Amino acid sequence: MMRRPLGPTGLGTSGLRVRRTATAPAVAAAAAVPRIPAVAAAPVPAAPPAPLAPALVPAARVLRGPSGPGTSGLRISVPSLPEAGLGGLGGLGGLGGLGGLGPAAGPGLGAGPGLGAGHPGASLPLPYVEREWGDGTHPPLYAPATARIDERLGGIVNDRLVAWAREVGIYADQLDKFRDAGFGRLAMLTHADTDDPDMLLVAARMNAAWWAADDYYADETSLGATPTELPPRLALVMSAMDPPPPAGPYTRQLEGVIEADPVLVALRSAVSHLAERATPAQVMRACSTTFQMYVSWTAYAAWRYLKTLPSVWRYLAARQHDSFYTSMTLIDVVGGYELPSNVFCERRFHQALMQAGTASVIVNDLYSVAREAADELPDSNLVLLIAAEEKIPVKDATARVVALHNDFVRAFEASQSELTAVSSPELHRFLRGAQAWMAGGIEWHGSSDRYQ
Repeated sequence: MMRRPLGPTGLGTSGLRVRRTATAPAVAAAAAVPRIPAVAAAPVPAAPPAPLAPALVPAARVLRGPSGPGTSGLRISVPSLPEAGLGGLGGLGGLGGLGGLGPAAGPGLGAGPGLGAGHPGASLPLPYVEREWGDGTHPPLYAPATARIDERLGGIVNDRLVAWAREVGIYADQLDKFRDAGFGRLAMLTHADTDDPDMLLVAARMNAAWWAADDYYADETSLGATPTELPPRLALVMSAMDPPPPAGPYTRQLEGVIEADPVLVALRSAVSHLAERATPAQVMRACSTTFQMYVSWTAYAAWRYLKTLPSVWRYLAARQHDSFYTSMTLIDVVGGYELPSNVFCERRFHQALMQAGTASVIVNDLYSVAREAADELPDSNLVLLIAAEEKIPVKDATARVVALHNDFVRAFEASQSELTAVSSPELHRFLRGAQAWMAGGIEWHGSSDRYQ
């Protein structure tokens, strides 16, 4: 897992070449950062790129790596690039010598204990199955099998999460209800490659804070949500999560408002705990995707204020950027490794994670129909929108939404298969983590008191 400082930039550096020293091969192999090249219409001959010099290689900060019996003889080597498919990602630092542990065809490991970095199943894809859901009267959901169910671990995380919620002040008058929602159990189900309750608590805090903002600011009128207040509240959320530069007395006024709002306190606290376990790039990734999500929230607020139902296509366009993609940005943090930013942001991986995030949030819409229809100001919901637009019964609209969910999952499955050509254990682990998130999300929605 790498910290990458800025290298030489500006005029005159484009032709910079730095010679490799005698000790460079081992350093470069351990710290090489993968790159997914864009696919060109026709190859253009070019001079080979200069090697990454030791002076520009950041020092490795290892969060977790292979350990235990059988790993003492591990030797790091640079994996060869695939000859077909994506054109190749170089090996990653830290686990670069584990190229042979990439996903292979065959079933996943199923529900069981967490898989650490050194476990040979940590990168193996989970099998896809048809899953019954709800009352069993609707078509099944096509999704990965649940990766891990450990109720004892989920209970430990949930207890610690409730104590944290009491400390920051969210759901102060309904902590029992918050406990029964089981956000700690959600972290256990969706982040299956660690058994460390402290790491799972990082994700549990972030998700609980995101849900609190949704409840208090966007959805629940009984908690004070109102569409006209949502945009300015979200602007304060951004300042709580990503503090702006000091502005004298104006900053003191801002701090006073943040400290008086439990939702803002929760978000600031959750990001602070995240920063203790993550790299700056991972923290900013989580913040940036949160702020991206808020753009969609303002659209929902406008529709609610105007009491206007959006067309299905417009809602879906907004929903794909307001999905569990945001939660999935924490997969490598909780797992104790880092998928480098240039890989995380590469278009093909980004699309795959968006497919997984959208499929997962469609599950949320399926389970939220009754809850959202009963609110004083109904929120947009894919099932209800299709029923209204197509003038069909909710049961038929539900079947349409299930089919759409299954299409997204199959698209992710195809993306995952394509990306197995890349020799990168971290990439494979992250994709398996996205599978675990989809599966765990279904498991949680079907059992949480929040959706019963």
